[in-house]
Amino acid sequence: MKKIILSLLFFPLAALGAEAGYPLDDSPSDVRDLVSLQSGARTYVNYCLGCHGAQYVRYKSLTEIGLTEAQIRDNLLFTGGKVGDMMKSPMPPQAKQWFGTVPPDLSVVARSRGTDWLYTYLRTFYRDPKTATGWNNAVFPNVAMPHALWMLQGERTYDAEKKTFTEKTKGALSRTEYDATVRDLVNFLDWMAEPAGNERRNIGVVVILLLVVVMFPLTYWLKKEYWKDVK
Repeated sequence: MKKIILSLLFFPLAALGAEAGYPLDDSPSDVRDLVSLQSGARTYVNYCLGCHGAQYVRYKSLTEIGLTEAQIRDNLLFTGGKVGDMMKSPMPPQAKQWFGTVPPDLSVVARSRGTDWLYTYLRTFYRDPKTATGWNNAVFPNVAMPHALWMLQGERTYDAEKKTFTEKTKGALSRTEYDATVRDLVNFLDWMAEPAGNERRNIGVVVILLLVVVMFPLTYWLKKEYWKDVK
């Protein structure tokens, strides 16, 4: 269970005290799964980047998850930018007036929540006519962010006492397909929080092997040499 990342597409992370105690599901994310990361990148660019930028991550960094610069340019760059540009949101300065706060930048905010929280959060939106956006969330009550993926998941109602959802309208994806889409998105956000994470872990394995295979025998030999004349 990873606890490193992000807090994504959620507007007021300033109001962190508004938690509901909703039970979190285990996120099946794996930052070594390149196919999942590529799918998550596509979902992020199409549904999240309009509000939530990642100003410390360059489009070119996506070559590390198996995409070519041509694929990035043709499929993930919609504003005429360059592959070397940062992944900034086109959201205008009026965003604070519209939503009460500026949508957080995900390359930084991603570390404030765990993958389990994100995975559950993105799957627990429901219709609520009492809110300004018409949406609410079981994990983050009264969140200011609308449900960006509702066309994929569909619309649902929520019984807070029973903690159960009821389908109101169908989305473009089945429940299994939607859960897989969210998994890939969370996976990508997890990777984006630390793009060098896989390389760091690989280096760590090499260092441990070096210590076990080389340094331990050497240390043991030195110890025997040092104490061989001691009776």
